[in-house]
Amino acid sequence: MTVQVAPPGSRGIGEILAEARMRLHRLSPRDAFALQGNGGVLVDIRPQWQRQAEGGIPGTLVVERNHLEWRFDPRSDARLAIADRYDLPVVVVCSEGYTSSLAAAALQDLGLWRATDLAGGFHAWKAEGLPVESVT
Repeated sequence: MTVQVAPPGSRGIGEILAEARMRLHRLSPRDAFALQGNGGVLVDIRPQWQRQAEGGIPGTLVVERNHLEWRFDPRSDARLAIADRYDLPVVVVCSEGYTSSLAAAALQDLGLWRATDLAGGFHAWKAEGLPVESVT
């Protein structure tokens, strides 16, 4: 087995994740719950099969990862009606809090400067005993 040398300028996923998280003010489950109660938008990016297996957070907007930027860019013709401003408080939720960090950083790249993610993801939310619902 030959190990290839990484191309110049490339970065490993660990570096990319660390860079994304340096820009985020990640929220604990309790802080995300409080923000949701005060008008913040929790966005679950997990695929349907994962939400069905694990459950969901009541009141969460579901936008799977591959549609996220198009649905939240205020300049996009495909944006959701709620995504009409750059100061929208968006908290991205995935299963364990890895993919959500990358997705929240992508939203910040679009100009949504308040975008962040849920530290620990849905698993942390559930472990805190916060509201969970079945997904069908």
